[in-house]
Amino acid sequence: MARILVAEDDPRTCRLLEFRLRSRGHETIFVEDGGKAMQAAIDDKPDIILLDIMLPVMNGFQVLQKLKLKRGTRDIPVIMLTAKVQEKDIIHGLEAGAVDYITKPFSFAELNARIDHTLKNHIKLSG
Repeated sequence: MARILVAEDDPRTCRLLEFRLRSRGHETIFVEDGGKAMQAAIDDKPDIILLDIMLPVMNGFQVLQKLKLKRGTRDIPVIMLTAKVQEKDIIHGLEAGAVDYITKPFSFAELNARIDHTLKNHIKLSG
């Protein structure tokens, strides 16, 4: 399926995501801070990134902004997956270049549908 980079600092959320994503055949790469997310995006070239906002070192908004400025990472679709539910945060994420914004707690069925939709549209646009 897809190589998915997950930038998430909560170990329980990571374990759940790892189990659910791998059970669907995805390859997963997990990092716990924004700096590592940037490096993994460059080194591992994921098909999609699930990005939390509240990360140590560099927050998700900062990561997203840097990803969109770099030639090698600007086209990687990013879904914000975060507990930040305020309208201003959602708008900020989408205006900064996220293709989608999902708030926690989230449904795995909805997350899977959004990942599938994003991957399908990204392949269509880049292929």
